[in-house]
Amino acid sequence: MKGNGELKIVNCKLKIENNLVPMLCMGTRRWVALLIMCCAISFLPQYAAAQEDDPEKTAVKLITPAADRAIEKATRWLVGEQQDDGSFGSGPYRGNAAVTALAGMAFMAGGSTPGRGPYGREVNRCVDYLLANTQESGFIAVPGAASHGPMYGHGFATLFLAECYGMSRRPELREKLVLAVKLIENTQNDDGGWRYQPQKADADISVTVCQVMALRAARNAGLFVKNETIDQSIDYVKRSQNADGGFMYMIAGGESAFARSAAGVVALHSAGVYKGDELTKGIAYIERFRPAKGVVRRETYYFYGHYYAVQALWQTGGRHWQQWYPAVRDELIDRQQEGGSWLSPIGKEYAAAMALIVLQMPENHMPIFQR
Repeated sequence: MKGNGELKIVNCKLKIENNLVPMLCMGTRRWVALLIMCCAISFLPQYAAAQEDDPEKTAVKLITPAADRAIEKATRWLVGEQQDDGSFGSGPYRGNAAVTALAGMAFMAGGSTPGRGPYGREVNRCVDYLLANTQESGFIAVPGAASHGPMYGHGFATLFLAECYGMSRRPELREKLVLAVKLIENTQNDDGGWRYQPQKADADISVTVCQVMALRAARNAGLFVKNETIDQSIDYVKRSQNADGGFMYMIAGGESAFARSAAGVVALHSAGVYKGDELTKGIAYIERFRPAKGVVRRETYYFYGHYYAVQALWQTGGRHWQQWYPAVRDELIDRQQEGGSWLSPIGKEYAAAMALIVLQMPENHMPIFQR
């Protein structure tokens, strides 16, 4: 220490992130300044990584002005297609439970909740319609409406109602939701999966993921779900995976395909499995189908596949998500019709709902999709 109070540090070395920084005869204030600078530099990579996975920062970066316009146009179009009874769907799929539930979820993915937000009224009307079509057994099905299998509708409807229950706490909603969950538990087959009808028979990966997501949403909302039901579903999904990382349709055997493989990964995530070889291999398989300009792929179950793929990659995060979302975002924008909808054999309402859920995923509004 010199007479003027200035501290001299001689032959000091400061270790930061495994780098040795010599501090030779440097004044105190200069030493402190360098220390702060070095700490800041060493922290930048971790800070950047945290920013990359922060939902709010991700949404600002990934939802471009063009995506915003596509979302606004599609939402306006979808609002205009809601029927007087609160349902969605057209042609043979008019009033379909799954389409109605997905439309409600599309509004919620943008931040509206039952009775609140720009489309809170539309969400409430979806809830009313599905509750009105819930049978005494808890089975949610609409007589006369076409479907690819009644349990698809039940699964999507139960998922949507569970998300709504966590935000509204309507007494009649809880009562019917409890019955809907019990029906799923009671119709799980011996292999651990579900099929088209509400009965214990065979099973497939596609219907199974609908039920697993519904159970996860119900559990998130505070409803009781049997652990053994979840455990058996995990076993079923894992046994459905092929050596190439993709998933077969039924465990009896079969080839892998994009849509069912995306569903398989989401089923594992929904059941609480976030690490393991099954997920690593599954994500690698899905990545083979990342949209790319000029690349035309077979489009069977296009919206269904991307609905699950965007969830799988969102939960995985990192470079997988950062590369996947812009690719599917731009492809959906290119495919959007002038009026705001998209084309699908199941109907424009179904396509618009699925596309809106995909495009709004970075918003991170719905509990079932949150990391």
